[in-house]
Amino acid sequence: MHRDDRHPSRRAFLDVTGATVAAGLLTGCSSDSAPPARPAPSAAATPVPVPATGPHQAGITLPRSGQRNLLAVVADLGADVAPGPLLAELGEAVRTLTAGSDPRLLGLSPGDLTVTVGVGPRLVRTAGAELPGATDLPRFSRERIAPRARGGDLLLQICASDALVVPVAAAALLDQAGDRVRERWRQSGRRGTEVPVAKDLTAPRNLLGFIDGIVGPHTPAEQERDLWLAGPPEVAGGTLAVLRRMELDLPRFAALSVADQEAVFGRRRSTGVPLSGGTAASPPELGAKTPDGRYLVPADAHVRRANPTVVGVGHMLRRSYSTDDPTPGLLFISFQNTLRTFTATLTRMDTSDALLPFTTTTASAPFLILPGFDDQHPLGSALFT
Repeated sequence: MHRDDRHPSRRAFLDVTGATVAAGLLTGCSSDSAPPARPAPSAAATPVPVPATGPHQAGITLPRSGQRNLLAVVADLGADVAPGPLLAELGEAVRTLTAGSDPRLLGLSPGDLTVTVGVGPRLVRTAGAELPGATDLPRFSRERIAPRARGGDLLLQICASDALVVPVAAAALLDQAGDRVRERWRQSGRRGTEVPVAKDLTAPRNLLGFIDGIVGPHTPAEQERDLWLAGPPEVAGGTLAVLRRMELDLPRFAALSVADQEAVFGRRRSTGVPLSGGTAASPPELGAKTPDGRYLVPADAHVRRANPTVVGVGHMLRRSYSTDDPTPGLLFISFQNTLRTFTATLTRMDTSDALLPFTTTTASAPFLILPGFDDQHPLGSALFT
């Protein structure tokens, strides 16, 4: 196995475990002077297992709210490696890991562990040059991407509420792949506090303090329209993912007044409500103006520049994670059923978006997220027979 980073760093391990412990301490705080009583164990406190099999892979819409911890691993396949058998093996490993029956979990409970597997454009083109997912991403502005951090053949997106489970599951999957893959890059991340934005819908805060991922295809009908691939049959039930790792200029953003920060996003920082009013889930009224004729949502505000209706594309489902290794930033992950949804949006943002000057993209890759799998249909079997 040839990998640039065989083991998670000690610092990253301490960061994720320390954050988990700190979160537990804060939740247990009480305003009384007496120490809080230790709550009795209950089923509600235990993460609900997420089935690995089904028409779609887990880790996209299941669970509904993303788990707290993520590790994305991007790798290449060897030139003579057949993707079909490798993917089938990985699918079986995902099943045993999420079921808790894999000894490589080292006795840890998988909880709500999910693993989402995608393949990059090079592999998709070997199955069909016209298939969704066969196209590479174009270059955009504000990129500083090393060659090994652009593109890749294989994505393993590993998520769990338990921070310890994530690197252990990753090690098991990479052990399963063996020397058939070579790791390109990896990134761990954490979701911020979930904030209610509508009935049965929450979204996390990001490192900039704003609620992230309010707009998206949340209902089954919206997901059928904008998220899941309907065909060809080799990819039906899958979706397209874009990963972008970005550094954030936190000191410069923090130096802005709250009003100026809100103008960058076009939303209230505390509530997520658009500057045009309503609720957090309300679409921004882009034509609304002040009495003196100024737009309530500034012309270069992020919610205006990235608005799907204005761009003329569908909605993305975003599961973004905040990062702090090597520097504070964001791992942006979007799922959509056409790559144009992402490329057209970012192209429009490139011309004038007040948020972009605070970001620098350091890794980027598109993937076809394979359809779901089960006993009769191994992972990737429809695409790589």
